[in-house]
Amino acid sequence: MSTKRRSILLTALIVSALTACNLPQATPEPPSGPNAAFTAAAMTVAAQLTAIVQPPAALTPSVTSTSASASAPTQTPTPQPASVATSTSALTPTPTLICDQAQFVTDVSVPDDTSFSAGASFTKTWRIKNTGTCAWSPSYTLVFASGSSMGGPSTVGLTGIVNPGETVDISVNLTAPAASGDYTGYWKLRNTAGVTFTSVYVKISVGDTGPFAVIHAVFTVTGSCGHWHVSVALTTNKAGTVTYHYIYGDGRTDTLTHPSLVFSGAGTQTVSFDDSSGTTTWVDTYIDSPNHYEFQRANLVCP
Repeated sequence: MSTKRRSILLTALIVSALTACNLPQATPEPPSGPNAAFTAAAMTVAAQLTAIVQPPAALTPSVTSTSASASAPTQTPTPQPASVATSTSALTPTPTLICDQAQFVTDVSVPDDTSFSAGASFTKTWRIKNTGTCAWSPSYTLVFASGSSMGGPSTVGLTGIVNPGETVDISVNLTAPAASGDYTGYWKLRNTAGVTFTSVYVKISVGDTGPFAVIHAVFTVTGSCGHWHVSVALTTNKAGTVTYHYIYGDGRTDTLTHPSLVFSGAGTQTVSFDDSSGTTTWVDTYIDSPNHYEFQRANLVCP
């Protein structure tokens, strides 16, 4: 083979290698034949050219360590709000306990706006419940606070211990003023330290007292089971005659004839009886005349 022909063949092999450099190649078989030397030389040149035209490998950016004393700005972490632990007990308000506290229950006698003639004597009784946490001793008192005193005392002491949750009837003896008009007197409970709490009042009218009537009845019970002694103080608003009978909690009927009570004017008279049955749970006085009215009953509790 001439030199010129060999050069053309070598050039063709080089161009062919460059064209196919990016195509997947199978592992070439070793050249053979009379032109094996030239073929091997061409393949070597093609491999070198392929290495030249391959894209460079991606450069990995270098990281330069910065010392703690460098002037780069320092980022301060934003503080996060602290979590607040909550519980049901923390959210539920705790009730405030009060030592001396009371609640008005009812007017046992002399309802509001009761009419009296001038100068009439009467007894006002309030029923009050101890709603505090401390027991009331006999050193606790009911004291006049303001308004019209109606001739009453400045203080009235309790007659016994009143524990929390219990009720007590507190009475004050009063006199209707001489002049016609409406009158109100305010009273308060006072503890042993001289601190007052819980106000109650009595409100009456003096002048035209309306028709004759029993306006209230106050019971007093002494003795023990089977040996009760009961007293009832009946108060009227003017002159007149009163008839009455008793009602018993055990179903008994009062068959006795009780003397009539004759009032020469507004005032109070007391009647009494003994009960030895041992079965009575309560007793009440029913006014037959003039006003057909049943007043607050007295409890007779046996163990």
